[in-house]
Amino acid sequence: MLCRHCDRRPVARSRGLCWSCFYTPTVRDRYPPLSTQNRGLGMGRKRLPCEPCDAIPGTPEKIRVLMERAAREQELFHEHDAGHLSSSLALAS
Repeated sequence: MLCRHCDRRPVARSRGLCWSCFYTPTVRDRYPPLSTQNRGLGMGRKRLPCEPCDAIPGTPEKIRVLMERAAREQELFHEHDAGHLSSSLALAS
């Protein structure tokens, strides 16, 4: 796909612009972002996982669970997962 402004170089940045057009402020200001959702990590609320995971963080089992949750477009962490920060804070109180 080619740049929306110069129509010569491949798109390399958001807004459908090439690198040099994106970093030219007068050009960049003419083109609004193409999508306002899915910016950054965790910006849109996703569905919570159905069940918490008993696997300890960092184990192959936990990584497999995280991959499955990502494939289903769910939040990666359940508040009652083993080793989850909010669970350990509740136990410390």
